Amino acid sequence: MSVPGGPVRHLLPLLKDVLPACLRRWAGLALLAWCGGALAQVGTAPAPYKLRVVGGLAGVNQYLQHEEPFWTQQLARLSEGRYSADIVPFDRAGVPGAEMLRLMQLGVLPFGTVLMSALAGQYPQYAAADLPGMGADMAGVRAAAAAFRPYLERDLRQRHGVELLAIYAYPAQVLFCKKPLAKLTDLAGRRVRVSSVGQADFVGALGALPVHTAFAQIMHSLESGDTECAITGTLSGHTLGLYRVTQYLYTLPITWGLAIFAANQAAWNALPPDLRVLLQRELPQLERTIWAAAERDTADGVACNSGAPQCGLQRKGRMVALQPSAQDVQKSREIFEGVILPRWLQRCSVDCAAVWNQTIGPVRNMRVPAAR
Repeated sequence: MSVPGGPVRHLLPLLKDVLPACLRRWAGLALLAWCGGALAQVGTAPAPYKLRVVGGLAGVNQYLQHEEPFWTQQLARLSEGRYSADIVPFDRAGVPGAEMLRLMQLGVLPFGTVLMSALAGQYPQYAAADLPGMGADMAGVRAAAAAFRPYLERDLRQRHGVELLAIYAYPAQVLFCKKPLAKLTDLAGRRVRVSSVGQADFVGALGALPVHTAFAQIMHSLESGDTECAITGTLSGHTLGLYRVTQYLYTLPITWGLAIFAANQAAWNALPPDLRVLLQRELPQLERTIWAAAERDTADGVACNSGAPQCGLQRKGRMVALQPSAQDVQKSREIFEGVILPRWLQRCSVDCAAVWNQTIGPVRNMRVPAAR
């Protein structure tokens, strides 16, 4: 028996090499889930059609309130019971974020959510819409993502055999610090948790020492003294309890934590046609819901970390929430133009100058010199 994209026997050995033990059985079931059509063709009634999905970060609102309910509850309701899905967050499953795209390209994981920051090292071009310091508000990152989307869809399909189905956003990624922080230059000399090479460039330009730390390890890193500040989402940081170990929240968005939801193209094409139609109709709505929630969660995170009256959660911090000055907004733009963008262009193995000038450049009213 074979599955779209190649025989099962050719893909299963990959599980041993690229997946931890906790996910091997789950991914093997994902491959077998593709076989319903083949079973029907040989006259055997297929089992109920259930998708296997790898979701985003565990424990945060995007996953708990949106991704997980969509796949485990809403899909069955929308399809009147014809289809269902299991989902597991990638960091709970033990899948390195940087491996997600490769595993989908191989067909080992048919459907998954991939953090753009995790792709910034190997595929810098895919991080273009969320470069640090580029946009200080949700409207700016929305416009950048919309301008970049056609290129992203085309390149993922042609280069990796992966179909882009949605782009998600997390709350604004801001600074949580133990010591007073009145302006960006106060970061000089501090060890700062970052999640991407772009964030590392940003804090490095301010004289800070970037420390790459997984989301689930942020609390331990701060408690142990390995880091003094952390860049993460406003509400995501509250979920982790960072208000218990940090006192200052600097609310300038450094990035917005964009992610893509995508599918192995062969797996996508092998879906029953009515299921593809359903997902093409419903995933854009899920995307809009997640973006709206990211904007609300940004404000809620600031309110709840600082204990403001508008916080609707039981757990409230007492952090000092600091609004960025006009000087720091300008400083962020200068770092973007003078450090982030040039280094991003240098890291790219494709012609990122052309990519930028054809997509986000016109939106930002900023062209870059063509590659030589």
